[in-house]
Amino acid sequence: MTRTEPVEIEGTPMVATLVPGGEIGLLALHGSNEGGTAELADLVARRCGATSLVFTQPGVRQPVHIPSARMAADHCVLLREFLERVSVTVSLHGHMRPEAPHTVFLGGGNRAAARVLAEALAAEAPQFPAVTDLAAVPADLRGVHPRNPVNLSHLGGVQVELPLLARTSGGADIPPGVVAEALTAGVRRLSGQAP
Repeated sequence: MTRTEPVEIEGTPMVATLVPGGEIGLLALHGSNEGGTAELADLVARRCGATSLVFTQPGVRQPVHIPSARMAADHCVLLREFLERVSVTVSLHGHMRPEAPHTVFLGGGNRAAARVLAEALAAEAPQFPAVTDLAAVPADLRGVHPRNPVNLSHLGGVQVELPLLARTSGGADIPPGVVAEALTAGVRRLSGQAP
């Protein structure tokens, strides 16, 4: 059953939307800033029966980007519930690195889960190469801060930094089918479901 919560973080009003499901959690902390991430979290979670939590700033023309580590669990009841419910978090973000327009960077503390998602991307969406070596991930995209929600679930998680081409299509916040398929396959493997 979908639940919503109005949240204010650093003076910025947001809405958190939780859809409870299984032990893998899809998280979109910047659903209004990073086009396609909210839609991808919702789509993959529904396909896999996973839990999803999406933060948005409805009706705001220029959404405020608050760094992930400053959106930790003390701000939001639904985020605390999400983190208690899930074992592994897959946190979807967007990057705009001009030198890496097709590269997906996989950060976060759970490196084994990052490799599972990288394998799924290589199989289903090879046009978006995945980087799992943290030394090769730009420092501000690594998602390793201890207060970043991606690292606060029981087994930590993976910060998935998607370039614009991997999260939008046709000028809209509609994720490309191959990326949705790849992440769906990866999340299913993480949850022990058959591929």
